[in-house]
Order: sequence, then C-alpha cells, then structure tokens
Amino acid sequence: MKALVYEGPRTVSVQDVPDARIERPTDVLVKITSTNICGSDLHMYEGRTDMEAGRVLGHENMGEVVAVGDGVDRVRVGDLVCLPFNISCGFCRNCDKGLTAFCLTTPVDPKMAGAAYGFAGMGPYSGGQAEFLRVPYGDSNCLVLPEEAWEKQTDYVMLSDIFPTGWHCTELAGVQPGETVAIYGAGPVGLMAALSATLKSAAKVMVVDRHPDRLRLAEEIGAIPIDDSKASPVDQINEQTNGLGADRGCECVGYQAHDPQGHEHPNLTLNNLVESVKFTGSIGVVGVFIPKDPGSPDPLYREDGEIAFDYGLFWLKGQSVGNGQANVKAYNRELCNLVQQGKAKPSWIVSHELPLDQAPQGYEHFDNRDDGWTKVVLHPGGAA
Repeated sequence: MKALVYEGPRTVSVQDVPDARIERPTDVLVKITSTNICGSDLHMYEGRTDMEAGRVLGHENMGEVVAVGDGVDRVRVGDLVCLPFNISCGFCRNCDKGLTAFCLTTPVDPKMAGAAYGFAGMGPYSGGQAEFLRVPYGDSNCLVLPEEAWEKQTDYVMLSDIFPTGWHCTELAGVQPGETVAIYGAGPVGLMAALSATLKSAAKVMVVDRHPDRLRLAEEIGAIPIDDSKASPVDQINEQTNGLGADRGCECVGYQAHDPQGHEHPNLTLNNLVESVKFTGSIGVVGVFIPKDPGSPDPLYREDGEIAFDYGLFWLKGQSVGNGQANVKAYNRELCNLVQQGKAKPSWIVSHELPLDQAPQGYEHFDNRDDGWTKVVLHPGGAA
C-alpha cells in the first residue's frame, strides 16, 4: 500500500510499504478516506523527537471498515468510522476510568501509559497517512459515524483529535458559562479550544497569535483576536478584562513557542498565562511538552529537561493547572452529536484538501506557516 514515511528531519515521502492487515482477533482494518496533518506531527517532521526513520505518520484518521477480526462484535464491514488518536484497550484500570490517553495495555514500554498511531514514543503502531490502517481493539476504538459523514468528512475527521483536544483543554481549565477565556495559540487546537469555549457559552474568548490568517478564523466564530506582535498579549488581555485577567486560560502551543521576534522559548506561553489569568483562575495545557528536548535553544530544557516556570507568581495568585493528552473517547461521541445536529462545524479551519501523493508539499507549507495553510486534510483515495 501507499503511505507517507518519515525519512528524517523535514523529509517525508510517499512509498510502498507492507499492507496493513488483521493481526489479532480484536483488530479492524480501515480503508482511510480522510487523514489530517496535525501540529504535533510537525515536532516529528522537524526532527525534534526520537521518531524513527521508516515510520508511517498520521494519527487523525477516519475511513471505511473493510475487514474485522473474529473477535469483533460491534463494528461491521462498510461502517464509516473515526478513530481516536489514542489507541486504548477499553478495559484496563485507566480505561475503566475514561483515561484512554493513558491506557496500560497498548504501550510496549512497561514504564509508559498510552499509545498512538504514527507517533514518537507512543508505541510501534503505524500511522494512518496511508491507504489502510490496522486498528487494535476495534470495537472500543472505532466511533461509528452517521450516514451524512460520507459527505461531511472534513467535519467528522476532526473528532479523531483536535476537536476533542480543544474541548479537553477547556475541561482542564474548568471553563464555565459566562466566563472569560484566554487561549494562547490559534493553530488548529487553539481554534478548537475557542470553538469549545464558545459552545460552553463563555462570555468572552480571546485568542493570542500573530498569524493573520489564523486570527481571522478565530474572529469568524466570535473570538477576539490578540496579535502579540503588536503589543504585549498580557496587557491586551488585561485591557479586555478590566485589569482582572481572564477567568480561565488555555495553552495550545507547546514547547516550541516562539516570541514575535522568532526566538524559541519553551516557557513563554506558560508564563504568559500565569500573568494573563486572574487570581484563583485556572489553566489547561494541551500543547505538547516532552520530558527532554535535545534540540531546544534553552539550555535548561536541552540539558536537564526542565522549564523555568514562574511558580512564585502562580502560587501567589492561587491558580491551578491541568494538563496532558486528551482522552478522546471521553468526548468524541457527544461532539459527534454536536456536528450531526449542526451545532458545531469544525471544518471551518480546513484550508487544503490534498491527495496522499501531495502530502510532502502539505507538510512543507504547514510547517512554514505559509499564509492560508491553516489545516490540511489528506485523502489517500484521491477524492476530496
């Protein structure tokens, strides 16, 4: 089958790889119809992780079931399904509690919790930027979609990761109706956090970024764009909140945060959020942070895996923080209902739909933050 293979920093190519196949009775085989390029794919694409050459990328996947193992009861051949990026068993101690991002069964490393498709450090599982994908524990991991999803794939494929992840960030932050929310990062996840806060009836949603195309998308759903290249984002948020700071904050950037001058600071958005959020407010962090970054320009993070966090001010303000990967299965069914009922249209961020053979160009444009390249959806079958 054809698949997008990671070869090294900023080098990916579409190659022939061994066909995905049923390996265990609980497996499902999916013909991929839509798969997204995710911002967290770029960490691997840029060589900032320990991703092995030869791996197939892609963890935001949906497609048609073409085969099922003998142990699969619920999912049927012909179903259109969306797949959480977390690969979970559904029955371990963590999965029983809904913590499917921290499954204890699917990781190979006994010191790890959680697994994912085509992701560095998250197990050996192949990604879905390919013609076919093997789905372990298919009954648990396949969200069967309504019939209309065939014609609305750019909406429903967002249930694999970024819509639930944006929602998760607002859950971690504790967003309630009538509150003010400051979101750092207007990439796909930050925009989904803005959508989620809006769906939760936040009174005011402010989104910090400096890319005009992304800020325009935030504005389209009623969020207030905060351009940090024009003035301090903390000052702008304080101005919007009568000097009090936002009730809740969302970190949707991660460890490769850059200042407006282009310098990288792994602690930038975290410390800006401490300043931007009110006394006793709370912060949700879903931007990716890794235990150690050998490629970081910050010596503390590069050598010791530590970040200079403004804990004193955080403590003084009585703030709280929640963080970690989204437990997609905790949210995807309900978010699917919002899409089906027309309450949410996450595809508003999609800028490009490409066939699989144009994936390398899609990665290049998305990684460069080229104007207008806000979200890329790949269609391995060639049909947009």
